[in-house]
Amino acid sequence: MSIRINTNISAINAHRMLARNNEISSRNLERLSSGQKINRGADGPAALVISERLRAQIGGIKQAIDNSEAGISLVQTAEGALDEVSAALVNARQLAVHAANEAVNDEVMLKADQQELENILGTINRIAKNTQYGTKTLLDGSKGGNGVTTGKNLEYVGADEKTKGSGRRGYDVVIRQAATQAIVRGSLALDNTIIDRGEQITLSEGNKTVTFQTIKGETVETNLNTLEKAIKDAGLRIKMNRSLQIDTDANAPQVLELQHLDYGSEHSFSVSSTTAGILSSEGNVYDTVKNGLDVQGEINGEEAEGRGQILTGGPGAAKVEGLQIRYTGEDVGFSKDDLKFMPLGTTREMNFQQNLQNQAGKRVGGVTFSQTVLNFQVGANCGQTTILAIQSMWAKALGRGVRNESEFDSLQDIDVTSADRAQDTICVIDRALEEVNATRARLGAFQKNNLESNLSYLRYAHENLSKSESVIRDADIADEMTQFTRNQIMMDTTMAMLAQANQRPQSVLQLLQ
Repeated sequence: MSIRINTNISAINAHRMLARNNEISSRNLERLSSGQKINRGADGPAALVISERLRAQIGGIKQAIDNSEAGISLVQTAEGALDEVSAALVNARQLAVHAANEAVNDEVMLKADQQELENILGTINRIAKNTQYGTKTLLDGSKGGNGVTTGKNLEYVGADEKTKGSGRRGYDVVIRQAATQAIVRGSLALDNTIIDRGEQITLSEGNKTVTFQTIKGETVETNLNTLEKAIKDAGLRIKMNRSLQIDTDANAPQVLELQHLDYGSEHSFSVSSTTAGILSSEGNVYDTVKNGLDVQGEINGEEAEGRGQILTGGPGAAKVEGLQIRYTGEDVGFSKDDLKFMPLGTTREMNFQQNLQNQAGKRVGGVTFSQTVLNFQVGANCGQTTILAIQSMWAKALGRGVRNESEFDSLQDIDVTSADRAQDTICVIDRALEEVNATRARLGAFQKNNLESNLSYLRYAHENLSKSESVIRDADIADEMTQFTRNQIMMDTTMAMLAQANQRPQSVLQLLQ
């Protein structure tokens, strides 16, 4: 064994091991103090990259959760306001039903009903104006689509979030088929002979039925007036078309013609008459009147779906999906001059008959549409957004397009100063209620399917990503404490051995004695 005094290899080795154990112990202390096993890039470069990416994702998800919760609050605010609008409309309808009770109402009652109705309309407008989330007004139409039509028979109805703005040029509207109403016309005129026999006429529409027995000895005109009143009192959506003749004999025979008030294929009614030809083709047998037709046409050259008088941009349409236009014209005529308005593919050389065969349609006007929607960032990444449009709840924007004799254009125009006006008011309010309830349902579906469902997913994602990041970055305290204790023992041992190594050169003194 070599013995040297200038260089103590054993002491150097023990010192190296002491330094190493001290470094490990310091690292254990850092991990125990921070609770993380990766505190710098040197602790695990690849793990650090993955961990930081997960941290960014987790932070984004946390904010997306907050965004979704705020979005739910906004939707609930709007839906709560719509609940009040719906309640106001129900009260207004009750007033209209009261005012329609002509037999017991007087002028004072009708005036009181009208005053209360105006207060309700004011309340609806106030809700539309003042419903806010923060500084954002929700129900005034500023957070939805707005459109203006050209063409005397066109009316903008509404749109949804998927509808694209048209720009200044607008979208052309082409009509191939105008909407029609279910209609029946008798082939035999009602006269005094048939009246005196006791003719029975039965009309059925939905769950409402009217049975009328002709009044013996009364004129044809009186019987028709009585039948018309019975139809109105029963609430059937059916009108009697009467020929407008001046100074006509009240007993002149008249052919009955009945027509549904609403357009489209969803509306029909049944008729029966004792005598064949008065209304039904056979005596005492119900005839179901053929349903009306829905409007057919195109918006911006894209096929649109027809329901009654309303054209709606079909699913998948590039720009006009969800755009609703009402066409109130009664027919579509063609001329050679109209050929210049035909869609691409038609030519001036095509004759009128070809146009009809090809159902090229006729341009009846256009619509200029602008879109403003509420954008919600509901995810942690770029492009993870969802949008919502809310239509205007102003009284002038509700209940439009209802065919009525009082010429009410919207909810804003209704009044109950007469029984006839009250009847028309009921129809307009019903349309307004349908629109409000449809908007409430759409908001509810958006909250449930877009926000709450997404919120549930985000919470699961946050939990799982946090777990993954913890596995990569967080220290196992039990394991680190075990390692720390071991390293402390090793340090104590190394220091003892270093002391022993420093004593070894003294053995040289024994050789010098």
